[in-house]
Amino acid sequence: MSLTIFTSPHFADHLTPPGHPERVERFEVMQVVASEFGKRGGHVEPPRSVTDQEITRIHDADYLTSIKETAGRAVALDPDTYTSPGTFSAAYLAAGAAVTAVEHVLDSDAGTRALALVRPPGHHAERNRAMGFCFFNNIAIAAASARARGLTRVAVVDYDVHHGNGTQWSFYNDPSVLFISSHQFPYYPGTGAAGDIGTGAGAGFTINLPLSAGATDADYELVYRKVALPILKQFRPELILISAGFDAHKDDPLAGMRLTSPYFGHLTSAIAAVADECCHGRLVAVTEGGYDLAALAESLRASIRALEGDTKESAAPTGASPRGEATVKAVLPHVADRWKL
Repeated sequence: MSLTIFTSPHFADHLTPPGHPERVERFEVMQVVASEFGKRGGHVEPPRSVTDQEITRIHDADYLTSIKETAGRAVALDPDTYTSPGTFSAAYLAAGAAVTAVEHVLDSDAGTRALALVRPPGHHAERNRAMGFCFFNNIAIAAASARARGLTRVAVVDYDVHHGNGTQWSFYNDPSVLFISSHQFPYYPGTGAAGDIGTGAGAGFTINLPLSAGATDADYELVYRKVALPILKQFRPELILISAGFDAHKDDPLAGMRLTSPYFGHLTSAIAAVADECCHGRLVAVTEGGYDLAALAESLRASIRALEGDTKESAAPTGASPRGEATVKAVLPHVADRWKL
């Protein structure tokens, strides 16, 4: 498998107030991991910035104007989401990195994968609202870019611990984009119930896997094996995108899940296997959350190994999975009409 990482030192230009969990040290971890990858022969490339046209496929033009007005300024957009003088350009570059990664994969040979190591994250950003540390919805913009290039079926899998509300709403009535999210529920931002499945032509193409706090590797394994992966295979995507958040880790300070670093590698590998089966291996991962620095580093390393095709950590976890069983039971009635499970 061929993997290219897209990242830039300018992601460190986005600064947050002291004590904020989405701090610049997160990107320092990403830089270390990218450097390790490069030193062993991996390709690390700079991304381009996103264009206004690419942004307005997902966000309102007036919203884009309002974010542009924060350039060079420190502004509190909500109690969690702050700009600094360098935030606007970093956010443009983060969305651009996701699009650059998609372009690279679509323009390359089969079996090509890409990882965008970015901040600020994006999956909470809605059409006209910054929230949850996010300004532009990087992964939604990337999915829309793929659609604009002629793809008819794009899948987004979001395993960040928080529900990707902005991504969900971006494609809620669109059957060409399958959105699958596993997340702690109820929890911020309050969306992502099992019955949220899309509307109109998009009904059944939003798959929410709400898990209660304390879910383990075995719980996640069950819901992905019973629900997410079978649906992903039936959808037959031409490209798979991953919102790669690592805040479901057992050591993360912002949530209450109990995933281990190796499991992120296993889960990424399982999604990559579907990409191999359905879309010539075409897969792009874009970073979201993950706020314990050591856990972020180890989870990223495990995921990179998986994206490179290393299956050493791909053994399925064992043990009881009561939270996973409860989630499967809650979700199946809502998806059975659309999907064969």
